[in-house]
Amino acid sequence: MISITLLIIIITCAVSFAAFNSDKLKEDLLFWPAEINSRNQYYRFLTGGLIHGDYMHLAFNMISLYSFGEYIERYLFSSPALFGSYGKLMYLLLYVLALIISVIPDYFSYRNNYNYRALGASGAVSAVIFAFIMLEPTRKLQLFFAIPIRGYVFGALFLAISVYLSKRGGDNIGHRAHFSGAIFGVLFMIIAGKLMANVDVLREFWEQVSR
Repeated sequence: MISITLLIIIITCAVSFAAFNSDKLKEDLLFWPAEINSRNQYYRFLTGGLIHGDYMHLAFNMISLYSFGEYIERYLFSSPALFGSYGKLMYLLLYVLALIISVIPDYFSYRNNYNYRALGASGAVSAVIFAFIMLEPTRKLQLFFAIPIRGYVFGALFLAISVYLSKRGGDNIGHRAHFSGAIFGVLFMIIAGKLMANVDVLREFWEQVSR
């Protein structure tokens, strides 16, 4: 059975490839706060995460999603200790809600600015990455595929770079969504862990980091 992660990647790639060859499609799907505000096009909260700026942007997001998402979906969320039979549903909920919630700050900042538009699944991917970090903070990750660093260190660097790129701007990529997506991923794990599995994710995170 195909995983939810792989299904998301297939759909995102298919829509992104189509938008690369159609400016109209790209225009219709962009996260465009002013259009949402003036024309009630709320679908853009979701569709903005299905298109990307270029092949490199798409590849970076989808490789990151596959690397973290498959592991979370198969071995962390679906384990008996966490969400069990609800694991895949909770994973899908994490991703879809992150697509929406991660761009809400930009919506309120730019809802009257017709010049601002953004695209990319960065917010949702960031939420998945930080959900992983909350569960496995000391697991070593490969920075630039070569430098081993612990998950929580990777998270701090990831946010620092996102803040810098957000302030620089100019590329229509929702860099600030990295930050808001990360916050959502952390809060999702803390709240869902407590409500659905009676697991204190935050306490276990600090215990692992402080060892």
